[in-house]
Amino acid sequence: AAALGLGRIKEALKDFRTASQIRPGDKDALDKLRHCEMIVRRMAFEAAIRQDEEASPFDNLKWNTMPLEDDYDGPMWEGDTITEEFVTGMVERFKAGGLLAKRYLYRLLVEAKAALEPLPNVIAVKIPQGNSLTVCGDTHGQFYDLAHIFEINGNPAPANPYCFNGDYVDRGSWSVEVIATLFMYKVLHPNSLHLTRGNHETTAMNKIYGFEGEVTHKHSKHAYDCFVEVFKFLPLAVTLNEEVFICHGGLFNDDRVSLDDIRKVNRAVEPSSDGILCDILWSDPQEERGRAPSKRGTGCCFGPDVTERWLRENNMKLLVRSHEMKEDGYDVQHNGKCITIFSAPNYCDQMGNKGAFIKFGSNCKPTFTRFSASPHPQLKPMAYSPLGYGQFV
Repeated sequence: AAALGLGRIKEALKDFRTASQIRPGDKDALDKLRHCEMIVRRMAFEAAIRQDEEASPFDNLKWNTMPLEDDYDGPMWEGDTITEEFVTGMVERFKAGGLLAKRYLYRLLVEAKAALEPLPNVIAVKIPQGNSLTVCGDTHGQFYDLAHIFEINGNPAPANPYCFNGDYVDRGSWSVEVIATLFMYKVLHPNSLHLTRGNHETTAMNKIYGFEGEVTHKHSKHAYDCFVEVFKFLPLAVTLNEEVFICHGGLFNDDRVSLDDIRKVNRAVEPSSDGILCDILWSDPQEERGRAPSKRGTGCCFGPDVTERWLRENNMKLLVRSHEMKEDGYDVQHNGKCITIFSAPNYCDQMGNKGAFIKFGSNCKPTFTRFSASPHPQLKPMAYSPLGYGQFV
């Protein structure tokens, strides 16, 4: 099951075949075996029809020649730039169950890629005196909770900047609406909405936990391929006033990894099972000193001494990360030097946790806001996943 959760499909297939032979009456093992076999067949088919490994799904993409659907009755995106009226109108359309027109979806993907691709791996953000910035953690396809954050804290804007810290998609069944909303605000206010990459902005996770299936169902497989490419250009970290370091997972197996090393990583790839890109997306804090193998099977667990040493050597004061559900929506560890922030309340409609976000002023002192889950239509989590509802780690 661990291999399946990490997207190591062929390894998982071998394990479930063995389990099914040992326990032939185990329905759960048989179900997972069938799911793995289906995914492997689909991967083989996709590999067989892929004629050019270097081809981009954006090649020859001309969104401006695509007509609007005859029955499209939503906001109009006209002119050279996106507008506040279009974005807020689309958020309301999403709430009512509507979708982006094909023309607008592809235009958004093209413009999001153009906004993200030139950015450095580590975004340096300055919070001026008297201003603040909001940091949110995992949202995992829980669109109605994302909309609630904006209702209680205001929409992203130059006077109300945000940083969202990865894992926008998978698990929840409105991942398209979550990532489309964030991309729209990124295009509208490129310097006021900062996005980092999470471990779920990767193909291995998307195949298992629902995003691939959701985009294909709501739009097309080609649209999903475009999302995959855009995800590769998401930055890896954000710093606030040269004091706060924000990344999705955490710190590194190797003490020698520095901010400069992170800046030099080629991020426009799928992460491997080790190295800087893997660790920054997958690692977790632990209370014990030192390091330990991760229970997730990749990345590492790092202790308070690791956090203190890395912050000191890189002239930082605080690590903010996400990646883990917390009962109160946040957790402060490592003598106050490591904060976990998680913004998906009642995670997967099962966990009963609060969501939270952090406000940082120019002094970089965190203040926390907790919030409860918002009502949503009767669609279960993992609705588009080959594993189905209830299968999550």
